[in-house]
Amino acid sequence: MPLTRRLPKRGFTNIFKKRVALVNLKDLDRLDSKAVLDVEALKDAGLLKGSNDEVKLLGVGEISTPISVKVHRISRGAKAKIEAAGGKVELVGPSKRP
Repeated sequence: MPLTRRLPKRGFTNIFKKRVALVNLKDLDRLDSKAVLDVEALKDAGLLKGSNDEVKLLGVGEISTPISVKVHRISRGAKAKIEAAGGKVELVGPSKRP
């Protein structure tokens, strides 16, 4: 019997899976509020590590200053907290894979 049939088969790897980076509001509160916080600004601040397809903003924590955010996804709580503080939220389209 061939070796490939004798060895056990394990799992499945989805090659089309999207890698989503999660960022909390409490992490954005320490950044510069005058600049537009987009994916590049989050990478420069050290909040995103590795290669990710999309960025999602979560509503963990509070925010005190009005900020302008451009991300791929956002939770309802995070959007409500940013708009209550006087900030703006803009959703950008999905990123293209190379």
